[in-house]
Amino acid sequence: MYKAFFSFDEEPFSLTPDPKFMYLSPGHQEALEHMVYGIEERKGFVLITGHIGAGKTTLTRLLIDRLEGRIQTAMIFNTFLNEIELLRAINREFGLPADGAGREALVMTLNDFLIEQLHAGGTAVVILDEAQNLSVPVLEQVRMLSNLETDNRKLIQIILVGQPELAGTLSRPDMAQLNQRITVRCHLSPLDKEDVARYIHHRLTVAGGSGLARFHPRTHGLIHRYSKGVPRRINALCDRALLVAYSQGSHRVLPSFVRQARAELTGPRLPGTRTWPRSRILIPAAAIILAMILAFIVGEAWRP
Repeated sequence: MYKAFFSFDEEPFSLTPDPKFMYLSPGHQEALEHMVYGIEERKGFVLITGHIGAGKTTLTRLLIDRLEGRIQTAMIFNTFLNEIELLRAINREFGLPADGAGREALVMTLNDFLIEQLHAGGTAVVILDEAQNLSVPVLEQVRMLSNLETDNRKLIQIILVGQPELAGTLSRPDMAQLNQRITVRCHLSPLDKEDVARYIHHRLTVAGGSGLARFHPRTHGLIHRYSKGVPRRINALCDRALLVAYSQGSHRVLPSFVRQARAELTGPRLPGTRTWPRSRILIPAAAIILAMILAFIVGEAWRP
């Protein structure tokens, strides 16, 4: 709606994971380097964790773009799968026969493909997004895939991408064999205030618009506070703030626009409800208790 008003070529704060808009904060740059290192050095397993909206999926798409032509990738988004379904999904992504085959046939087909890739100088990579949804039996199947190897190198590289609870699952005693094989790990932390400002500027620049859209310097602190530094939340706030600016006929996004955007995103309070500060709740309670104590003391003093 506001693209023409700001002369954007594309929407700057879309929620779709477009790697072109990826802002590489120090944490995201480190995670990308970890993935590249794990693949190039054939470490077998890489673990990337981060909270919802941290930019994990966009980062994996950027990895694929960066290594295009150098790797064969099986990107698995649906992780609510059983063991056979996972094997079929991986083979299908690699363009291999998958339907109707049993576990042994699927693994043999995959192994032959991996050996061909190795002889051709290629690298096969499986990326399991939202891997926290994988059941323990499926994670065990993933571990078994890492046994596909030659005497001196792994035939398949597996990147597990998921929310922090994935690390908790892997730390379970029954997951020790898999956990010990993961030697490359990185956690994506939220952006700090300075990176939020750089993030917003980066996405505005990529979207075009000749600098028509300008965020007031004080908006960066507000956006950081409201979003807690999570990229997806930043996108939602900035997108709505631009819409508010458009409705006001302003090319400058003011702090009041960000506050309105937050209010619209969080929704109105239910009628008759009111949010009270903790101190406003505790003070009356303390007064009642004090009155009861004083009444007891006075009563004791007057007792014959």
